[in-house]
Amino acid sequence: MPVQDNDPRLRLKGLIARGEARLLPLSLPQRELWENSPVAPDDPANHICATIEIRGVFSFDLCQEALRAVVDRQEVLRTSFLSGEGKAAQIVLTKTEALLRCRDVGPGEDSGKLMATVFSEPFDMVRGPLYRVEMLCLAADHHILALVFHHAIADGWTLGVFVGDFTTAYIHALKQSGRDFAHVRGIKEGLPAPGMTYSEWAVSEKTRWQPIAIEREAAYWRSRLTGSKLLFGNCRTEVPMEPLRKRVTSLSPSLVDAARDLAKQAEVTLFSVLLTVFQMSLFRWKGTRDVVLGVPHANRSKPQTRDTMGYFAGVLPLRICLQPGNSFAHTLKANHAAQIEDFAHAMPFAELAKAVAPADGRLQHQIFDVRFALQNHPVPDIELPGISTRLRTIATGTSRFDIACELTEDGSALEVVWLYRWPLVNDKDIGHLDRLLGAVLEEAGRNSDFLPAQSQPQ
Repeated sequence: MPVQDNDPRLRLKGLIARGEARLLPLSLPQRELWENSPVAPDDPANHICATIEIRGVFSFDLCQEALRAVVDRQEVLRTSFLSGEGKAAQIVLTKTEALLRCRDVGPGEDSGKLMATVFSEPFDMVRGPLYRVEMLCLAADHHILALVFHHAIADGWTLGVFVGDFTTAYIHALKQSGRDFAHVRGIKEGLPAPGMTYSEWAVSEKTRWQPIAIEREAAYWRSRLTGSKLLFGNCRTEVPMEPLRKRVTSLSPSLVDAARDLAKQAEVTLFSVLLTVFQMSLFRWKGTRDVVLGVPHANRSKPQTRDTMGYFAGVLPLRICLQPGNSFAHTLKANHAAQIEDFAHAMPFAELAKAVAPADGRLQHQIFDVRFALQNHPVPDIELPGISTRLRTIATGTSRFDIACELTEDGSALEVVWLYRWPLVNDKDIGHLDRLLGAVLEEAGRNSDFLPAQSQPQ
């Protein structure tokens, strides 16, 4: 038996033989990580990180019990991966322990640095688990849960599902311990089974995406992306892969209100307004009229998946073109119409990348090097007597792009996180681009018929 413990493959064979594990193929989104990412699947660049700040008296034991309930409910928290011979498969355990670590933060310790260590620690992709929950105790009534999920088992939506499940399970544990929270609205007795497990969804997607369906959508994307170019051309191949740098700013409540007003007047989405503002900012910065942006989409069309954790999200390459002489209002309408058409043809990115791959057989996609995202996934906001929680995502950035603009609602403002690859983009460039983003939005709010004007980096 010691040999089995030291050899993951022999250990896996034993688990499968005893009915304690299943070996399943990768889901379509998971294939993207193995087939289209320039970094290895086990690279920390694939980590999704967040914190839950908790105010009030909080119990480690009840927290452990709540996490155990979530792990029992969500099979991705019992999933790891086996790779070999160019292929990978999921290992789904029937049962496993919930792992929660606890650490007291002393007066002289920097909680930010401690969390950064938690976020960057690699996962063992074979042994798992591929999540990490660490409780940082700042005071008796002040805790921070540092959360890390590998992208292969999670997406942005997953964070909200986890918060909802964990909070519900914690309340249930409190009630079981003798404290009555029955009057709290929306809190169920416990955690029911999800409407659809992640592996069930993966099977349904593979059934849906048969060769005929793939080719139908692939034809659209071959036509749509013909002639498109990367923002940085071939410069990326000359730059070593290294962690993305980050800069965090914000759009003020008045600018966000202006964006919402523009969306209402034009009968488009807030996303369309912000995307057009970003496009015009890029034009003023680089003079680029035609750009393809990698944009995430939830990919949860089945209602049964709304409360299931897992990597469902897809990537859509939105191609947006700025025509000379067109005003902001005209460009906004054109972008919105193009987005509707592109989203209607959404398909698994691994298949899309294969369909438009260059003739030399490269697997890593050369479709976009810029990412744009508006993070507005549903997140439960549950206030309880004596306890309040707040989820905050931590933008870490994968290495699948060179520059990104990620916007997240922060009260009445929008937090703006810039991720960029140095030296393709330097700190001065990002400062200039950030100012352009605010300036374009302010100008559009005053007069949506204004014409964009190219500027140079300062």
